[in-house]
Amino acid sequence: MSSTNSPSDSPSESKTAKEQAEQAWTDHSENPFNWPEKKKWRLVLASAAVTLLVGLNATAVATPGPDIAVQFNVTDAPFPNSFWPVTVWTMAGALGPMILLPLFENFGTRTGYLIVYATFLVFVIPQALAPNFATLLVARAFSGFAGGTLQNAMELFIADIWRTNKERDLPLTLFILVYLIGVTLGPAFGAIAYSLDWRWYAADTERSKVNHPSDETFRVFYLQLIIYGALVPILLLAIKETRGPVILIRCAEDDPRLSSDETKAERPSLWNLFYGAIIRPAHLLCTEPVVFFLTLWSAFCFGIVFMGTQSVALIFATNYAFTHAQGGLVQIALIIGEIVGFFACLPQNTYHQRSAARNRVNPGQPIPEACLPLSIPASLVGLAGGLFWYGWASYSHVHWVLPCVGLAFIGFSVQIIVTTVIVYLTDSYAKYAGSAVAAVAFGENMTAAWLPLATTYMYHDLGFQWASSLLGFVGLALTLAPVVLLVNGESIRKK
Repeated sequence: MSSTNSPSDSPSESKTAKEQAEQAWTDHSENPFNWPEKKKWRLVLASAAVTLLVGLNATAVATPGPDIAVQFNVTDAPFPNSFWPVTVWTMAGALGPMILLPLFENFGTRTGYLIVYATFLVFVIPQALAPNFATLLVARAFSGFAGGTLQNAMELFIADIWRTNKERDLPLTLFILVYLIGVTLGPAFGAIAYSLDWRWYAADTERSKVNHPSDETFRVFYLQLIIYGALVPILLLAIKETRGPVILIRCAEDDPRLSSDETKAERPSLWNLFYGAIIRPAHLLCTEPVVFFLTLWSAFCFGIVFMGTQSVALIFATNYAFTHAQGGLVQIALIIGEIVGFFACLPQNTYHQRSAARNRVNPGQPIPEACLPLSIPASLVGLAGGLFWYGWASYSHVHWVLPCVGLAFIGFSVQIIVTTVIVYLTDSYAKYAGSAVAAVAFGENMTAAWLPLATTYMYHDLGFQWASSLLGFVGLALTLAPVVLLVNGESIRKK
C-alpha cells in the first residue's frame, strides 16, 4: 500500500513546496519588483546617464570628422570615408546587445554591466591616441560593441524591476528620450569640446613630432574620458543586480523557504540563447508584416537623426558659412523637439493604459492600438512636414532659425514614433516582445549606420530642397503603417 501511495503523494507535496517557494519569493524584500521606488529610480537614472553619455561617443566625432580625415589623409571622393568612425560604431552597437544582453539575462546584470562599461572606457583611450585611421576605426568598433550594449541594458533593467507595463511606461519613455538625446547631442558636444581654448600637450612634444593629429581635433575624446571616468564610482554604488532568478539563487542559500527542486531551473543552452537573441528576431522581422513595417518606420526615424549629422553641417556651412562647430550646435534644435515629444508621450501613455477598461479580448490589458493615435499626426506633420519645412527653408536668404524649426518638428516626431513602436510591439507580441523589439533595434542601428553615407551626395545631387523632400515623401508613405494598424490592427493580430 505504501509503495502504491507514494507516487501519488509526491507530486502533491512537490507542488506545494514549489508554490510555497514561489510565494515566499514573490513577497521577498530582495525581489527587484518589491524594491522601494527610490532604489529603482536611483538605478534607472544612473543607467539613463550612461545611455545618454555613451551616445556622445557615437556621434561627437562627426563634428571634427572632416579635420580627422584631412590629418589622416582620408578622402571623401568617391566615398564619404570621413563618416566611417560613426558607421563602424553604430554597426558594432547593433551587434553588441544581441550577443551580450542574453548573457546578462542568464548570468546577471550587475557584473556584466560593469565589465562592459570598463571595456567601453578602455577603448575610448585609443580613440584619443590613435596614430592612424585604421586604429581609430578598430577602437570605435570595440567601443560601439560595448556602448550599444550599455545603452540597451537600461531597457533590461526596467523590465527587471517593474512588474507591469503600466509601471514601465514612464521609465521606458525616458529610456527612448535619453537614447535619442545622446546620439543627437553628440555633434553639439563635439562642437563644444572642439572650440575649448586649452591644450593637453605642448606643441613640441614627441607626439606632435610624429605627425599625430592636433589636440584640438582629438580633445573631444579626452573630455569624454573625464566624464566616463567620473561615472565609475556612481555606477559602483547605484547599479545593483536586477535579475530575479540570479538573486533568488543567492538568497535561497540563506533562506530555505525559497528553495525547492522545481525552482532550480537549468540555465538555457548556448543554442537557446543564440536562438532567442538572433534567430527569433530575424524570423519575426522577415515573416511578420507588423514587425517589418514598424521596423521600417522606426528605423527611418533613427536614420534621419544620424543623417542630420551630415546634412546640417552641409546646409548651414553652405548657406550661412557656419563652421563645423557651429553646425554641431544646430543639433540642439532636434533635442528641443525630442524633449517636447517626451512630454507629449505622457498623456498618450495615460490614454493607452486607460484602454484596458474597454478591452474585451484581453480584459485588464491595454489595447495595443490605443498607443497609436498621437503617432499619426506626429508622423504626418512632425516627420514628413518637418522634413519638407527643413528642406524648403534651406535657402541662404532665409534666416537660419527657420530650418531649425523644421529640425525641432523632426525631433518631436522621432521621440513619439520610436516610443509608439516599442509600446505597440510589447503589447502585441507579449511572450516574444523582447525578440520583436530586438528586431526593431537592429534595424534602427543598421539604418543609422548606412543611411547617412548617402547624405552628402544626395544633398549635392538633388539640392537641399529636393533631397529633404525625397525623405519627406518616404516619411509620408510610412505614415500608412500606424493608420492601417489603427483601423485593422486587431484583425491583423488575430491572423
